Amino acid sequence: MADAKVIPFDDDRSRGGSGQRPSRRRGTGGRRTGGEPAAVHEVKALPTRGAAQDDVPVTTEEQPPRPPGGPERDGGLEQRVANGLAFLRRRLTGDYDVDDFGYDAELTDQVLMSLLRPVYEKYFRVDVKGIENIPAKGGALIVANHSGTLPLDGLMMQVAVHDHHPADRHLRLLAADLVFVLPVVNELARKLGHTLACTEDAERLLGQGELVGVMPEGFKGIGKPFSERYKLQRFGRGGFVSTALRQGVPIVPCSIVGAEEIYPMIGNAKTLARLLGFPYFPLTPTFPWLGPLGMVPLPTKWTIQFGEPIPTDGYPPEAAEDPMLMFNLTDQVREQIQHTLYKLLVQRRSVFF
Repeated sequence: MADAKVIPFDDDRSRGGSGQRPSRRRGTGGRRTGGEPAAVHEVKALPTRGAAQDDVPVTTEEQPPRPPGGPERDGGLEQRVANGLAFLRRRLTGDYDVDDFGYDAELTDQVLMSLLRPVYEKYFRVDVKGIENIPAKGGALIVANHSGTLPLDGLMMQVAVHDHHPADRHLRLLAADLVFVLPVVNELARKLGHTLACTEDAERLLGQGELVGVMPEGFKGIGKPFSERYKLQRFGRGGFVSTALRQGVPIVPCSIVGAEEIYPMIGNAKTLARLLGFPYFPLTPTFPWLGPLGMVPLPTKWTIQFGEPIPTDGYPPEAAEDPMLMFNLTDQVREQIQHTLYKLLVQRRSVFF
């Protein structure tokens, strides 16, 4: 594999190679949002009640109570089976939508989140705090610390927003281009709504009113040794702050505790990493000594806390080009995340409980 190229978040250059956004062709049969639909369905008006119907009083006793969980649970098992068959039919016929970034909302909601949820709820037992700090509508940039050798923290943060936000919001993560050159991982990341960590994609998503998640530490955070756990690395040149200022969206700091210990990185085989084209090759107490079994993460107890948003809409348009302002806001976000990490660590009873 060729050496992975990391494109800085604040790089405005056009993307090329494996990191570019997929073409507008239908990859797996789905139609893209905003394009011409595969079929046009006739919409029929609801029938109006006649005079005889108007004379019949309707009482509340005649209306059966709605079952919990929404209309998709009506009919119990039979309805769920019918919904599942309808889902399979749509996948086989290509009657589903993906956006220009490859995000497949239906597949994410019904399949991918269902696969991640047991890991989130049963294995890492994630506690979520401050979810109300994420805006109910409009664009916002969620900035989080990064750790854990493998990027499971981003996936767990995505599940936290998906399952707990009262407005049913979806988080679109920005990822390094290494994600998009790995087979299988590339397709799954696109389906989940991930896209390349570059200014162009971030601004476009924020301009569409999306929630965008970024982890500015990048490989420096996720691949740091266990001895430096919960010590934030550099946040780059403040590209995420510049993007937030240009779009006028709030920045929501996010602190994640628990991910640092899932793969305690006690060494780094740098020569092997260069041969494989990876930014690092981790050595942990279990990997590679136990083979594939050593890739199973430790079942640590996680806490994800979303802090109070930092507004950016009060700054003038030229503020995005002010290096001192970007430095100050970047430092403010970093300090808020670091302070919350220390606070959560003091409150934690145990790594595993």
